[in-house]
Amino acid sequence: MKVYFDNAATTPLRNEVIEFMTQSMLFTFGNPSSTHAFGRSAKSLIETARKSVAKHLNCEPQEIIFTSGGTESDNMILRRAVKNLNIRTIISSPVEHHAVLHALDDLKKEGVKIRYVDLDENASLNFDHLESLLKVDETPKLVSLMHINNEIGNILDLDRVGAICKANASYFHTDAVQGVGHFDFDLQSQPIDFLAAAAHKFHGPKGVGFAYIRKNTPIDPFIVGGPQERGLRAGTESVHNIIGLQKAIEIAYKNLEEERTYITGLKKYFIDQLKTLFPEAHFNGLSGNLEQSTYTLVNVALPLDDSKSQLLNFHMDLKGIACSKGSACQAGADSGSHVLGTLKRPNAVKKYPSLRFSFSSFNTKEEVDYVIQSLSVLRE
Repeated sequence: MKVYFDNAATTPLRNEVIEFMTQSMLFTFGNPSSTHAFGRSAKSLIETARKSVAKHLNCEPQEIIFTSGGTESDNMILRRAVKNLNIRTIISSPVEHHAVLHALDDLKKEGVKIRYVDLDENASLNFDHLESLLKVDETPKLVSLMHINNEIGNILDLDRVGAICKANASYFHTDAVQGVGHFDFDLQSQPIDFLAAAAHKFHGPKGVGFAYIRKNTPIDPFIVGGPQERGLRAGTESVHNIIGLQKAIEIAYKNLEEERTYITGLKKYFIDQLKTLFPEAHFNGLSGNLEQSTYTLVNVALPLDDSKSQLLNFHMDLKGIACSKGSACQAGADSGSHVLGTLKRPNAVKKYPSLRFSFSSFNTKEEVDYVIQSLSVLRE
C-alpha cells in the first residue's frame, strides 16, 4: 500500500487542474507580450487568473504579482521593502521558513537590523514582546511572521499582528504558503501589507505562486527586464502554470468548508489512534490542538528507543508511507529542525524521534489505519 501523508511539502495536482493546464499548453501557446492574436489570448488568460485570485482573497487584481512560488515572493517582498520603503529594522521569529530566515541573514550583512520576537514553549508568539520591539526606536520597521508554521502547524492571529503593526506605523508581511487555499482571507479588511503564496500547496502546479503587495506601496522591480507583471517581475510568464494556480485556488475555495470538515475529522482520528498506540506520544507545538493548529498536519514525537528511532524513517519508507522527518536524534539531541529546536520540551521528549504527517482530502481513514498498523510494529 502507498500512503502520501506529506502534503505540507507538496500536494498532488487535481485532475481538473491538469486538464485545464493541458488545454492551455495545446492551444494557447503564444507569448503573452506579443501583440498578435496568439499573444493576446495568452495575456487574457493571465489577467483572468489574476482577477480570480484577487476575488478569492478579496483584494484588487493589481495587487497580485505572479512569481515562481513562495520563496521568490518572500525574497521579493523583503528585499524591495528594504530598498524602497527604507526599512532599517525587520522583526521576525526563529521558526520562520528558511525562505525568510536566509533572506534575513543576507539583509543583516547589508546593515539591516534583525530582531526576533519571543516565543512561548509551544512556539506561539509573545504579542507584548512584539509591541515592545516595535517601540524600540523610530526607524521604519517591517514585521515578517508566517501564517501557518509549516512544521508544527501553529496558527498566527493575522488580524492581531496586523493591528499591532498598524498602530505602530509598521509594515506587515506574512508567508501564507501553508494558509492560502486552506483558510479564508479578506485582504481588503485585514491589515496585511504583503503576502506570499505557492500553488503546489493547494493542489496546483509547482513553480508558480504569487506575491500580494498592497496597492500604492512603492516597490521597484525584483527581476528587471521586460514590463511583465505590472513591471515588477520581468520575464515571459508561465501561462499554463498561472492558469493551473487559478483553477487550483478556485476549487480550493469552492470546496473549502467541505474539505476542511473532512480533513479535520481525519486529523482527529489520527491523533486518537496515535494516543491509543503511544500514550506517551508528545505533539510538538500546538499540532495536537484542533483549535489552535492547522487541520492539515500533525507533528508528533514518538516514544521509541534508540535502535528503533534510527530505523524509523527507513521503516516508514519501506512500508510505502510518505511523511516528513521532524528531527533527527543524534546523541540524545535534536538536529535537522530549527523549529523543533526552539521548543521548550521535556528532556525525555527531546530524545524521541519526530515525524510530521500532513493530510489532504485525497487521504482516507483506511490510510490512517495502515500507518498506525505500521507504527505498531515498532511498539512491540
